[in-house]
Amino acid sequence: MTYMKRLALFDLDHTLLPIDSDNEWGRFLCRTGRVADVAAFNARIDAFFEQYKRGQLDPAEHLRFVLGVLAGRPADEIEAWRREYIDTVIRPSLNAEALALVKKHLDAGDLCVIVTATNAFVTRHIAELFGVQHLLGAEGEVKDGRYTGEPQGTITFQAGKLVRLREWLQEQGLTPDDFDEIWAYSDSRNDLPMLEMATHPVATNPDPVLRQTATERGWPIIDLFPLV
Repeated sequence: MTYMKRLALFDLDHTLLPIDSDNEWGRFLCRTGRVADVAAFNARIDAFFEQYKRGQLDPAEHLRFVLGVLAGRPADEIEAWRREYIDTVIRPSLNAEALALVKKHLDAGDLCVIVTATNAFVTRHIAELFGVQHLLGAEGEVKDGRYTGEPQGTITFQAGKLVRLREWLQEQGLTPDDFDEIWAYSDSRNDLPMLEMATHPVATNPDPVLRQTATERGWPIIDLFPLV
């Protein structure tokens, strides 16, 4: 079978976007009246983000919190929320340098995949804005056309990203060994497993821990934008 010789893996939040699309989704729900107790909801968002930055996030607990707002709601209702969020929050946040970085790999014919810990419901359409067909994000269980609030499958967080990636590649009839080069871009210490498996790891707008690690290991460091 024919396949692309280079694989390009991109984290999303603070790597391609100058914002955290997961946190901003929660803030959007609060601003637009979709959350009953705004103060409590925002406090949970802040607590989860601090855990994430320390590398201590419980991904299943976090995903249940995020999916809980969607649980049981009709698909057309939450799809309307998502469209509004994409138009009012994500489109204005798109960064020319990040778009150009992805386009460089797409134009080269590389197999491009966005691999994000943020749930796929929110991020699927964000990947499309970057022209990336393939997205691996945290998945929620769906029954009778509605989210149940429970995670499904391996969550794309830390080493879970590699598990999902290998599963997905296998579905395509591929393995990581089929590529001459694997490029990986991330801002976060949480993505060290993905960066370490790449032949070309690139610390992109890196957090302090990843910046130090990249400096020590001689990895390229790029800063596409100031973080928000």
